[in-house]
Amino acid sequence: MERIAVLTSGGDSPGMNAAIRAAVRTGIDRGLSVFGVYRGFDGLIDGCLELLSSAGVSNIIQRGGTILHSARSPRFFDPAPREQAARTLADKGIEGLLVVGGDGSFRGANCLHQEHGVQVVGVPATIDNDIWGSDYTIGYDTAVNTALSAIDKIKDTAAAHDRLFLVEVMGRDAGFIALEVGVGSGAEEILIPETRTDLEALSGLIEGRREKGRTSSLVVVAEGDEEGNAYQIATKLEALSGLESHVTVLGHVQRGGAPTSADRVLATKLGWAAVEALIDGAAPCMVGEEDHEVTRHPLADSWTRKKSLDPLLVSLANPGRL
Repeated sequence: MERIAVLTSGGDSPGMNAAIRAAVRTGIDRGLSVFGVYRGFDGLIDGCLELLSSAGVSNIIQRGGTILHSARSPRFFDPAPREQAARTLADKGIEGLLVVGGDGSFRGANCLHQEHGVQVVGVPATIDNDIWGSDYTIGYDTAVNTALSAIDKIKDTAAAHDRLFLVEVMGRDAGFIALEVGVGSGAEEILIPETRTDLEALSGLIEGRREKGRTSSLVVVAEGDEEGNAYQIATKLEALSGLESHVTVLGHVQRGGAPTSADRVLATKLGWAAVEALIDGAAPCMVGEEDHEVTRHPLADSWTRKKSLDPLLVSLANPGRL
């Protein structure tokens, strides 16, 4: 193998640049030419590639976002654009592709492998932390700390004005962020897709706190909770019990900003590991870190196997437990 490429796909997450940097420098150190693909799979279809250098990826490890830019590519659902993407790689003599992203990006990469024999390795990067095969995904730690910082500030306002706040965090299909920031912030309740939400019990909890003189409360809501988003839950609570809620949606602020040390180190490990996996002929696979060991798993396991929440944290999230 002489030429490889790296792309970032799907939602951006802090630490993607650190993974790019590690992949480029590892590849060059191993005697490879490393190309960067701009705008994810769309860029691969359109031939937006550039040879990267070690100097070109200096001073990016601390930057959020991705220097290669990212995109969601509806075109990649169709076979013809995937064939064009494979042709782009073949025309450049590129034999291996690193895909930094989530399970949707990995599915696209797997199609390239199955249909055109492209050797692909996935690097898990999503703030949702919902990819099986790695204890943590790149960007998760930063997103949790960003959300936690915001919630600490909101709690000050809630206490000053004797208010109930519902704070919505990202997590359309998984409650990892909500669970960790809820426990870490001492939230009164945490609403996540993995557990049933009982609005009557929540209303009773808040009313009970008020009767005891605790006039402010904070509830963390994952955007994918089965009762709806934070605004919908606030409306239901008011209709149910007359409780007035103030809603804050943290949104995309959780994706931005400089990555934490944990995310920089994890991304560096996985960027290195992905290049080594390509060289070793382990593709198609995903690299991850489990119990402080770098691991490789079949790429399809990343979406066919479900990652579970920490049962201890779920237990500790129960009102009154802590």
